[in-house]
Amino acid sequence: MRDNGLMTTLNIGPHAVQPPVVLAPMAGITNAPFRTLCREFSGGKGLFVSEMITTRALVERNEKTMQLIHFDETETPRSIQLYGVDPVTVGKAVRMIVDEDLADHIDLNFGCPVPKVTRKGGGSALPYKRPLLRAILNEAVSNAGDLPVTMKMRKGIDDDHITFLDAGRIAVEEGVTAIALHGRTAAQHYGGTADWDAIARLKEHVPEIPVLGNGDIWSAEDALRMMKETGCDGVVVGRGCLGRPWLFGDLVAAFEGTDSYARPTLRTVAEVMVRHATLLGEWIGDESRGVIDFRKHVAWYLKGFAVGSEMRKRLAITSSLEELSAQLSELDLDQAWPDGADGPRGRTSGNNRVVLPDGWLKDPYDCSGISADAELDTSGG
Repeated sequence: MRDNGLMTTLNIGPHAVQPPVVLAPMAGITNAPFRTLCREFSGGKGLFVSEMITTRALVERNEKTMQLIHFDETETPRSIQLYGVDPVTVGKAVRMIVDEDLADHIDLNFGCPVPKVTRKGGGSALPYKRPLLRAILNEAVSNAGDLPVTMKMRKGIDDDHITFLDAGRIAVEEGVTAIALHGRTAAQHYGGTADWDAIARLKEHVPEIPVLGNGDIWSAEDALRMMKETGCDGVVVGRGCLGRPWLFGDLVAAFEGTDSYARPTLRTVAEVMVRHATLLGEWIGDESRGVIDFRKHVAWYLKGFAVGSEMRKRLAITSSLEELSAQLSELDLDQAWPDGADGPRGRTSGNNRVVLPDGWLKDPYDCSGISADAELDTSGG
């Protein structure tokens, strides 16, 4: 315990997570290289979850999926997030993970709001169908053996179709170890402000298991404030660490009672950028492809720094480590950490129409239209 009363250990089955900080699965982001960076800054403390793995693709041993489930030998516990809409396929995927010792913890995705997922009835659309949610959780937990199964979800589809309290109770009844709640609906995507009050309500509703809060954690202070205001047992950090892998070091410092937060100069940021791109190249097995994959991160890392638009464009089309390093060296690398650089990053759109299967909202207990054909065949979102 800290002297301010915040619990610093989160128990996920047999795994003690200290401090209670979890890296949110993000498609195309939380691959092995990014998890490595985050763990390095945290000193190995916290829990770092893979990007979304579709159960069908795993069972079929899709080549891309088999690469995505690779964990560095230093990753412990190995945490994998699964997405699926067919209980039987989910059960097979979980059993495969257990039998082949592919992970130490399984998280289930019921929070993704993107159309390619929700139009199949998956992600944040799925908890509306209460019997389907229960069937999937039952298959996952019953096939997981000693592995803990957790789930991540949103408040609901929209303000007229709120599901998180019912889903939380079903999760407890089916043996889920912990629940993470993103305080937004699917319709909000990442717009507006996360509803932390909903996190507090869920904690009160399911006191039997840990509840983790997710949404609008941009700094270590935000994490502490969320726990104080909601009573949640831990925090899940998503967009707040985009271009800021050192945030996990800040979180460790905050929960340990210090304020020794990272405020890197642009020189240090540039060094992290090159390391990130290098790790991606090593993981992919091709330097150029690694640098190309890194391009999406450039704007996040440089947010707040004085970097001209022309240079930003050049950095966004680099294709080698030498080119990336050379262009970064042209910047004023002595720039101090800019004020206001910790604000929102990533997608912020809101008030979206949620794309759902035909007739999805007619009856929350009618699951007749769901079949194995709804399973996505590729991983990573």
